[in-house]
Amino acid sequence: MLNLFINSMLIENMVFAFFFGMCSYIAVSKSVKTALGLGAAVTFVMVMTVPLNYLLNQYVLAPNALAEGVDLGFLSFILFIAVIAAFVQLVEMIVEKFSPSLYNQLGIFLPLIAVNCAIMGGSLFMQQMVGTEINNVGDSIVYGLGSGIGWWLAIVMMAAIREKIEYSHVPAALKGPGIAFIITGLMGIAFMIFSGIQL
Repeated sequence: MLNLFINSMLIENMVFAFFFGMCSYIAVSKSVKTALGLGAAVTFVMVMTVPLNYLLNQYVLAPNALAEGVDLGFLSFILFIAVIAAFVQLVEMIVEKFSPSLYNQLGIFLPLIAVNCAIMGGSLFMQQMVGTEINNVGDSIVYGLGSGIGWWLAIVMMAAIREKIEYSHVPAALKGPGIAFIITGLMGIAFMIFSGIQL
């Protein structure tokens, strides 16, 4: 399980290895406080939806799961998105109730977590790993937690760097998303060092 956690968090990081979730990653990474809030929300949604989608995959979508000769695998995208959207709605209501300032800072990006490809990617990668690395609900929870923390780590690191470079001289053509993409590429290269870890 530790190997799965480290692998999903550092080696197969959703941002640096697959460039998933880039829209909110670039847009919300201007402030560390906002990045912490969105990272926590994404992590919560991944920890909750990956195991639920694992159960859906095993007991509803898998061939012969419901009845002999029935394969509902073609519904995986629709059902996974429905589960993710339901949890994002829950997160949105909780954040609005307990932290209105964070809710206002995140703006449109909080409901857009529902279509964040990092979260959908977590469920789809989990589906591919069933039988090899993921064999039970516990493994899927660990994978969801590792993937969520990896995305959270990426956005917070990017926000910290972007706060610092605000005081640096950046050429006009690279200000904003331009320099953010360059930094992301360099951080992705730096994260490649973790690919040699074997536990």
